[in-house]
Amino acid sequence: MTLFSTTRRAVLAGLVLSTAVFAAPAFAEKAKIKIGFMGPLSGGNAQQGLGAKNGFLLAIEQANAAPDAKFEIEPVVLDDASDPQTGVGAAMKLVNDPEVVAATGHWNSPVALATMPVFSRFQTPLIIWGAISPAITEQNLAEVTRVTPTLLTENKPLSEWMVKDLGAKRVAVIADTSDYGKSNSEAVNTFVPEAGGEIVSTDLLPVGSTDFRTILTSLKGKEIDAVYFGGVITEAGILAKQMKEVGLDKPMIGISGFYDPEFIAVAGEAANNTIVSYPTASQTPKLAQMEADYTAKAYPESMSPYTKYAFDAANIIIQAANEVGVEDKAKLAEAIRAIKHDGATGEITFDANGQTQTPIAIELKTVRDGAWTTYVKP
Repeated sequence: MTLFSTTRRAVLAGLVLSTAVFAAPAFAEKAKIKIGFMGPLSGGNAQQGLGAKNGFLLAIEQANAAPDAKFEIEPVVLDDASDPQTGVGAAMKLVNDPEVVAATGHWNSPVALATMPVFSRFQTPLIIWGAISPAITEQNLAEVTRVTPTLLTENKPLSEWMVKDLGAKRVAVIADTSDYGKSNSEAVNTFVPEAGGEIVSTDLLPVGSTDFRTILTSLKGKEIDAVYFGGVITEAGILAKQMKEVGLDKPMIGISGFYDPEFIAVAGEAANNTIVSYPTASQTPKLAQMEADYTAKAYPESMSPYTKYAFDAANIIIQAANEVGVEDKAKLAEAIRAIKHDGATGEITFDANGQTQTPIAIELKTVRDGAWTTYVKP
């Protein structure tokens, strides 16, 4: 062997070693993935979506900062505007992006019900962070799970309280014709009689109705004790205002669908005669830490009732991705459905239909001095 060939081999070996050394960091880089968020970021329901969005972003920021993070996660935040058609457009954008491995979405049940078939068709996991219609998990789509309780979970204890504690034995029901409104109406029509009360009347109006005066005037002669409203923020505010205008001095009661500052802005002083239920998770150390972290971030929007649910939804996706990877989205959906997650809302598991099994209770809220506060019976 010549000196030249020996030297040449040594140089080549050095080059190979050098290339390997410089290439090593590329192989050590974390895989980049995207996780989607959808919610109302504009319009009358924006406060709910913005607070949830911040919880979602907080979870991803913390995951990216973890020393043992397996992925570099990019959040993709889209506005569904509380509109099913807009929601479907957002869903299509997410499922057609090959880097999006899963998503969490929706405060409005009609929007969630519109986008679920999209995620199912593309076998992309979707965790619902806000919408509470029972129909969402009754469909048992393999890709869909939900971290929030259903409206049944809220309406049953609210109905029992309304009849037994508030003494509202005769209740008039007004709701919209959306799946959410009809489901609320059906629930109260079941639970109030079971609690010993009576449903005096049930009126369903199209979504977006702004004149309830005819119905309210007729209720003045029916000796009712309360009006239950099964819709959302803007219509709830208009209804409360018109109850005051026609002289129907009875409490307006509903679930958390209009527990929002915008309701007070619409209803004005009439908001003071309103009582709503609000699902509350157990106060856990993780919830306290999330609240502290949220405050420390100084987000421009305050926490909404759904911040913690979006936070947990994002973390569930991340935990499942860490456990089974992201190459097979159907496998990722299975891992989400089978998960046990220690979250801000407690220990989260899902039933056979993808509905959270985390126990919840309700708190009662009313309006005093232009702000929501804990209800105290006079």
